[in-house]
Amino acid sequence: MDLAEKAAAMSLESKPKNVQTKREDYIDWKEYFMATAFLAAKRSKDPSSQVGACVVNKDNKIVGTGYNGMPIGCSDEEFPWGKYTESPLDSKYLYVCHAEMNAILNKNAADVKDCTIYVGLFPCNECAKIIIQSGIKEVVYLSDKHAHKPETIASKRMFDAVGIKYWQYKPKNQRIVIDFSDIDWNAMSP
Repeated sequence: MDLAEKAAAMSLESKPKNVQTKREDYIDWKEYFMATAFLAAKRSKDPSSQVGACVVNKDNKIVGTGYNGMPIGCSDEEFPWGKYTESPLDSKYLYVCHAEMNAILNKNAADVKDCTIYVGLFPCNECAKIIIQSGIKEVVYLSDKHAHKPETIASKRMFDAVGIKYWQYKPKNQRIVIDFSDIDWNAMSP
């Protein structure tokens, strides 16, 4: 934390809380869901790209989350994480499950039909196929850094063909801090 951030945090801490009215500094639904995708990404062991995804139904209920990682039963220690290898069999690309796939497969609902998926990176063509087949109707992404790649172009082409809406999320806040010391359970009055 730099000096300006510390000063801002201290000034926030020094202001007494008004516990009689609704807070005004809460995050909105879209920010909450994208932040959830980013929090899920923190579980990824990928050394170069940590991506998370969050699937949400029309009632603003999270029905699945996922991050990029090895398939269940494939050891993180035994399978490769490298990108640039002589043999494709020695790189992560043939093994890692993407966040979108994991979020859809990890669903806690009967299906994800008509849901929205929030994801850090625009989905690749393989994830686009899974998104389409699952019935998801909207894709909200933060970064489209691979827009020039054939995989991303193919994704957009498929989404356009089937009418899946996709749009780039522009965060209101560059950072959302999770501070476990925000709630001091010992100091709370009954």
